[in-house]
Amino acid sequence: MKRIVILGAGESGAGAAVLAKKEGFDVFVSDMSAIKDKYKKLLDDHGIQWEEGRHTEEKIVNADEIIKSPGIPNDAPMVRKCADKGIHIISEIEFAGRYTRSKMICITGSNGKTTTTSLIYHIFKSAGYDVGLAGNIGNSLALQVAEDPHEYYVIELSSFQLDNMYDFRANIAILLNITPDHLDRYDNCMQNYVDAKMRILQNQTRDDSFIYWNDDPIIRRELNKYDIKAIQYPFSELKEVGSIGYIEEGQYKIEKPTPFNMEQEELSLTGKHNIYNSLAAGIASNVAGIKKEFIRKSLSDFPGVEHRLEKVTKVAGVQYVNDSKATNVDACWYALESMKTPVILILGGKDKGNDYNAIKDLVKEKCAGLVYLGADNTKLHNFFDGMGIPVRDTHSMKDCVAACYEMARPGDTVLLSPCCASFDLFKNMEDRGEQFKTLVRKL
Repeated sequence: MKRIVILGAGESGAGAAVLAKKEGFDVFVSDMSAIKDKYKKLLDDHGIQWEEGRHTEEKIVNADEIIKSPGIPNDAPMVRKCADKGIHIISEIEFAGRYTRSKMICITGSNGKTTTTSLIYHIFKSAGYDVGLAGNIGNSLALQVAEDPHEYYVIELSSFQLDNMYDFRANIAILLNITPDHLDRYDNCMQNYVDAKMRILQNQTRDDSFIYWNDDPIIRRELNKYDIKAIQYPFSELKEVGSIGYIEEGQYKIEKPTPFNMEQEELSLTGKHNIYNSLAAGIASNVAGIKKEFIRKSLSDFPGVEHRLEKVTKVAGVQYVNDSKATNVDACWYALESMKTPVILILGGKDKGNDYNAIKDLVKEKCAGLVYLGADNTKLHNFFDGMGIPVRDTHSMKDCVAACYEMARPGDTVLLSPCCASFDLFKNMEDRGEQFKTLVRKL
């Protein structure tokens, strides 16, 4: 009996363990942190051995294959020991892909992944398709394959997941954009990160589709390096050579494979970045054969994504917006670009090698105040303090929201769009957003 060891017992790890057990493997799960009770129960219910708070080396290095949680870096000591012993290390998505012939719609990019993935799922679901949501959002793909299989899966893929995928094939691959992110995990080398994103193309055939943003200079440069077999569906903000999806004279248009158009003002998502997300989602749905009336309705009634430009409430004439998902500079750029009123901008957290020059001009143009929220705000002070914009330094969400309340004037927008990861002060991005919303609603 082959032995599979799973490192990390979160959503992906626990799901992978259940599928591995079902497929007859000897399974062991190890997590350096505490395992959530719901995942302990899932593992126990399936008779799967697990440990938490440690990695017992002798129980791990005898594996035939390792399934690694995307959150664990490749240079973690136990991962390196396994790699040095020649043990094959894969992701949960790679493993799950071996045991299903369902159609895979896969979305990656530095920004917009969650919104686009959620919108495609919304369209497929509204059209009555048998579809599952997986990857960075939704339930574990492996668990769904094991216990709740679907004909289609819409999967949000991070660069970390793509790193450990080898034979997995996306029937519809979507590449939204590539801008600097997670460079701390890629030796501060942009090309390493770019190469990870481009892995979404691997294994595609002439029967598959590749949808990408035609305006992205990095994508356009990289495409010349690849022998792309899939049918290409480039999209852009405005009509240009090669693009089959675009906005023209207030019309949202898709030329292929089936012509489709609707009024841009009917789209539920607003802002320039959401034009790209809506085009990618519409093209993917079109390629999948979904009828025009379902695409049109779903693009019009999609409610949006939590923690992404989420309007929380108005207090004393000030709009509070939760954009906690903006964990890189480019995401913050899109958020600021969409703002129509003076902004009190909340920045800070665990820096991932950020270059704030990309938002410098927008901060000058849009921001009436800056509130830093992090364990160490030195880099923010060094970059932004000289701009002549009022700043506040805070180290908890309670102090941050209080500072925003004091600084904001009627008609302003308080925008939590931090540019950074959340792990210095919060459990995760969701925790940061939830704390912000809870405290704002108490004002």
